[in-house]
Amino acid sequence: MSKGVLHHIEIYVSDLKKSVEFWGWLLKELGYSSYQKWEAGQSWKIEDTYIVFVQTEESFLDVPYHRKRVGLNHVAFHADSRQHIDEMTEKLKDRGVSILYPDKHPFAGGDDYYAVYFEDPDRIKVELVAP
Repeated sequence: MSKGVLHHIEIYVSDLKKSVEFWGWLLKELGYSSYQKWEAGQSWKIEDTYIVFVQTEESFLDVPYHRKRVGLNHVAFHADSRQHIDEMTEKLKDRGVSILYPDKHPFAGGDDYYAVYFEDPDRIKVELVAP
């Protein structure tokens, strides 16, 4: 284990079923394995890092998530290559996931930054970046 490597992240979601369907597929595509599962949550793990999704309690669902508020803005993952970005972009589209910044895709992050941007069911921005 390396000092400073992310141990885990826990994200509260508005609809666990929708989030598990979305994130389960995506994380498996990126090499994660199912790790933990219980009534109110589920997690996936890659090496020593895991990501947890937990159903938000009803009493806290009144204010929806927005990435421009205080807190998490987006989550970015490494891709294998530019070809991997292209393949994942097509798979996302096939699943009905809207690609953000389509007029600039795949260079929305700049001329030397090859990536795809999209949102999860709670509109958390997700980024997949080529080396």
